[in-house]
Amino acid sequence: MRTSPVWNPQQYGKYAGERGRPFADLIARIGDLPAPDQVGTRTQATGTDQVATRDEAVVLDLGCGPGNLTVGLLDRWPSATVHGVDSSAEMIAEADKLREDPAVAARLTFEVGDLLDWSAPAESADVIVTNATLQWIPEQLDLLPGFVRALKPGGWLAIQIPGNGDAPSHAILRELAARPPYAEYAADKSLRPDVPGPADYVDALSGLGCSVDAWETTYNHLLPGDNAVLEWVKGTGARPVLQSLPDDLREEFEAEYGARLAEAYPRRDYGTLLPFRRIFAVARKES
Repeated sequence: MRTSPVWNPQQYGKYAGERGRPFADLIARIGDLPAPDQVGTRTQATGTDQVATRDEAVVLDLGCGPGNLTVGLLDRWPSATVHGVDSSAEMIAEADKLREDPAVAARLTFEVGDLLDWSAPAESADVIVTNATLQWIPEQLDLLPGFVRALKPGGWLAIQIPGNGDAPSHAILRELAARPPYAEYAADKSLRPDVPGPADYVDALSGLGCSVDAWETTYNHLLPGDNAVLEWVKGTGARPVLQSLPDDLREEFEAEYGARLAEAYPRRDYGTLLPFRRIFAVARKES
């Protein structure tokens, strides 16, 4: 398994409403699930054929984080079982708290797993969702064939990734991390792989026998609080850099980074405006 930052569910949970909006927009584009599996049986006493129907759908959330969005999939598909996977043990520990209700626990499970190593049986899932996760994996397009293979005919793959690598929040982070005295520890931690655009997803997933709907959206989030963009990125993009630094340098870096972010994203009476580009792809596996 790859080395990854120790994620903080509480820090990540700040601005949960804004972080959850792209997930809701992604899920809304998923259509009807595949028809229920039908299993033929033959009654020996009468010699008649009977058909039993299994109507329990299987939904997978790959990169589920603390599970606060995953649990909503139970309402989206009331007859489904939902399984979340994340590489962070801290995130999965937080997600497991959602299973305290026995009725929820019967339908919702979580596991620690790296998507580079994870695999599902062929044609086992009705829906695979991966939200804001593949941005961290340079080889993400190489994972798509395995995801599609795991879908039942007629099943859905839904992907959302941030596409804001050129935003001031990230450009300032890279600039500071490449400067002494931080570069010794953090220069490589600020680098992020290039992410595919909508057309890349259309090309890759169409070649795997899927019909594809891909698009991009820039959200203009209004964030409350002091130096809100710093608080946002401390839970996500800046976390690998901050964790790589010794304690004394981390405090110095955060102060300088925070000051630069406050200039780039000034607080107004109505809040702090954070434009945030995101890329979406929803693919249906042909029957």
